[in-house]
Amino acid sequence: MHRIFITRAGAAFVAAFALFTAVSHAEDEAMEKFMKDYHKAPKGTDPICKKAVDGKASEADLAGLLAGYQAMCGAKPPKGEVGPWQEKCKALIAAVKGLQAKDAAANESYKKAVNCKACHTDHKPD
Repeated sequence: MHRIFITRAGAAFVAAFALFTAVSHAEDEAMEKFMKDYHKAPKGTDPICKKAVDGKASEADLAGLLAGYQAMCGAKPPKGEVGPWQEKCKALIAAVKGLQAKDAAANESYKKAVNCKACHTDHKPD
């Protein structure tokens, strides 16, 4: 009886760890795809985040940015503390909402919030 309990407990631990790892891996892949699609671009082409800074992003581009930043905000940072991660994400979310609302100050807010180095220094894994 005692041996069955250990086996079940061990199996439960392994299953929980596998689920956590799968969810974490899926979040990482989603974040990588978002960064590739919205923050990087083929040579000679502006990425969508730069188009947003320049006021040239389409409504669909802005909707994609907003969805990506909202997903990032709900995810665990790859490295570093959750609090600063969420602050950075919330600044991005607010700025994109301002861009969508055609707020004149939103371009500067987004330009400040989309500081790649500030985020990568604290949160991008080595």
